[in-house]
Amino acid sequence: MRLIADSGSTKVDWRAIHSDGTVQEITTAGINPFFQTEEQIIYELEQHLLPEISASVNEIHFYGAGVSSPDKVKILQDCFRKVFPKANTSAYTDLLAAARSLCGNKPGIAGIMGTGANSCFFDGKEIADNVPACGYILGDEGSGAVLGKKFISDYLKRQLPADLNAQFDLKYNLNYSIVIERVYRQPFPNRYLATFSVFLNENKSHPYVDKFLRECFNEFFTRNIMQYDYKKYPVNLVGSVAFHYKEILTDVASKLGITIGKIVQSPIDGLAEYHKSL
Repeated sequence: MRLIADSGSTKVDWRAIHSDGTVQEITTAGINPFFQTEEQIIYELEQHLLPEISASVNEIHFYGAGVSSPDKVKILQDCFRKVFPKANTSAYTDLLAAARSLCGNKPGIAGIMGTGANSCFFDGKEIADNVPACGYILGDEGSGAVLGKKFISDYLKRQLPADLNAQFDLKYNLNYSIVIERVYRQPFPNRYLATFSVFLNENKSHPYVDKFLRECFNEFFTRNIMQYDYKKYPVNLVGSVAFHYKEILTDVASKLGITIGKIVQSPIDGLAEYHKSL
């Protein structure tokens, strides 16, 4: 059996490819060696992935956020060896997952817009150029975490219109202390901040939210995508933010002279097909 994984900060989409060619779908919580210890990763694998596996695993291809350096790759490989000792393991960036799934073997621009955000120019084989994402504190423009960060700041600083503020209070019942506790003292503040994208999506026709989203997506394009040869190649996007806001994204891109190609919610099915063909 081969395991293919696409991991964001929030969840991992797994595809188990059985020897007869059938594909099994599994979902677990996100795995990120940048934020999690080996013990935490092993616990997640043992408690939530292993019980779903019915055959011996001989290959694991893991694509994920946090696979940013050889030491992070080693952490993942060590964890997988302890849980699946017979499997050969490879780990790649989530950006390569996006590029392979969106562009196939053709050159193009690929972007991730989920809890986090990233982008690259893919030459058909490898990532040839990458504007650093910089994370949700210094960058990640257009991501769920940054949308949430900017919006919750507007809420706390009393920038929202009265009707929108009332809707937000009714849905979340938050105060300053709760937000500060979750953002500065508890783990995975990026995941917490990204949850507010749900409210934005529910209210994206509100004039304030529409303007807010357009400004955020304009930043994603101008600070990232427009550093590549965007006039020659289409921009392909993957992730929950890209998928749920595709109409606004496409309109913002068009006004900047950017052509949008594919927009998909997850790259995992494309990755499964890619590895089935090898």
